[in-house]
Amino acid sequence: MFALSPRQQQILILARQTGTVGVENLASRFEVTPQTIRKDLNELCDGRLLSRTHGGAMLSSGVENVAYEARRQMAAAEKALIGRRTAALIPNNASVFINIGTTTEEVARALVHHEGLMVITNNIHVAQTLLNSPRIDVIITGGAVRSSDGGIVGESTVETIRQFKVDHAVMGVSAIDEDGALLDYDIREVRAAQTIMSNTREVILVADASKFSRSAPVRIGHLSQVTTFVTDRPAPGPIADICRQNGVTLETVTTDLNEALP
Repeated sequence: MFALSPRQQQILILARQTGTVGVENLASRFEVTPQTIRKDLNELCDGRLLSRTHGGAMLSSGVENVAYEARRQMAAAEKALIGRRTAALIPNNASVFINIGTTTEEVARALVHHEGLMVITNNIHVAQTLLNSPRIDVIITGGAVRSSDGGIVGESTVETIRQFKVDHAVMGVSAIDEDGALLDYDIREVRAAQTIMSNTREVILVADASKFSRSAPVRIGHLSQVTTFVTDRPAPGPIADICRQNGVTLETVTTDLNEALP
């Protein structure tokens, strides 16, 4: 997967704001040739971040997630900050569910020096990240491993999760609707996420701001079921209202990397 250039990152931001972007307008905005913009759009479409249209591109369909490597690149710095803040909310000597997602993987990276944790996960990448931490016990759920992203799904996954009642669940989602619905793409993954939420004392939702402008077809649950929501930008008004009305703690991490990172 190619690394996104600063211009391509800005094109993605514009596409999220307007839904579509045009070659001629982008060429004028960035003061480059239309051919350069077409190359950018072709690469973004090859990475399934955008879909081509006549004269431009649009956000990818809300019925299929973008490719795993592309998701890892999107808002990478913001996800790292979310991961560090979330890890700080989890004490030593606790039990934790961590589900599928590139943001939850950043939480795992920030947990490697914790002590006395039991981590149950259906995310191969989370397990690999924590495998060499001597004071963390890792339990991987049963189930089928998706080759696309290392997520473990299916009935065996759900049955494994049901055996536990843990202190904290770190949950990622693909989209957050304005009405507070938490959304994803794969019904099998959603069933595992729903079971996790039902078997934990505290749900920590982790999602960067791009999830506010995305859509997905399958409902996991509702923001009111969350204990703490960690994100990287102020939430839209309706989302902030739902958090306030339901006692959800809203944590917004700074995106000033010089300030937030050592």
